[in-house]
Amino acid sequence: MNTGSDRGTQGSAADEATTEAATEPAADATAEAAAEAPHVSKAPAFIKSNKSLHLSWQVGVFIVGLAVIAAGVAMLVLPGPGWVAIFAGLAIWATEFAWAHLVLRWTKRKVTEAAQKALDPKVRRRNIILTSVGLVIAGALIGFYLWKYGLVLPWNLKDQ
Repeated sequence: MNTGSDRGTQGSAADEATTEAATEPAADATAEAAAEAPHVSKAPAFIKSNKSLHLSWQVGVFIVGLAVIAAGVAMLVLPGPGWVAIFAGLAIWATEFAWAHLVLRWTKRKVTEAAQKALDPKVRRRNIILTSVGLVIAGALIGFYLWKYGLVLPWNLKDQ
């Protein structure tokens, strides 16, 4: 890092770096500024002023976030929006904990990248072809089953 005390050959390298940084888009600059900004608790000021009260607040936020995440994990196998609940619990944790904020930001970036990749015409065409082939195979299997065994409704079953 150039502190300005030595103006020799490093000065031109610093000028080039400054020129390159000036040509970056504004979105990258704001993203870097947000990345370098320290995480700040979202607790009310009167809670942050008392250390034991703030610790209690953080424990409460942790427990609520853990409960939401646990419900989301349960909803992965039960009916319900499991991933939405997991990300909501992570967002609850991110209001108080820097590590959760970093994980949430990383997750948002990966989801955005995956969405952009899914919008690629080649990937969309491949997905449509694979889905169509899967539906044709499923339809053929269902048709074969119905042809072989027929359709018997549960209320028309004869006693065994």
